[in-house]
Amino acid sequence: MEEPRHKIYDLRKRTYLYALDIINFIENLPKDYISIIIGRQLLRSATSIGANIIEAQASSSKKDFTNFYSHSLKSANESKFWLSLLLDSHRVPFDKTKIISDETIELSNILAASILSLKGKR
Repeated sequence: MEEPRHKIYDLRKRTYLYALDIINFIENLPKDYISIIIGRQLLRSATSIGANIIEAQASSSKKDFTNFYSHSLKSANESKFWLSLLLDSHRVPFDKTKIISDETIELSNILAASILSLKGKR
């Protein structure tokens, strides 16, 4: 039995699984021009979240580490935008975006809290 996503504490694993979910989500988008373009933007931003987390692990300083987390947060926020656009333009129904949108928000919150901790502001 797979562990519920919100119980996975390894951020690298969680963002990797999220990227796989995004790939599956995008594969099921309508095949019209606008959905394809927004889907490409979403794919780019959503997969960038995990890629920047991986880069952070190899960083040479706390500043670089924090910087990569900041890039991940920006990508998560951008992903929220594209998901909202798909929903509000009626390209996908709410029930098809709810789980992936919730995970995007959770990842964004985790990253924001991590950045505050790294900067000593929490």
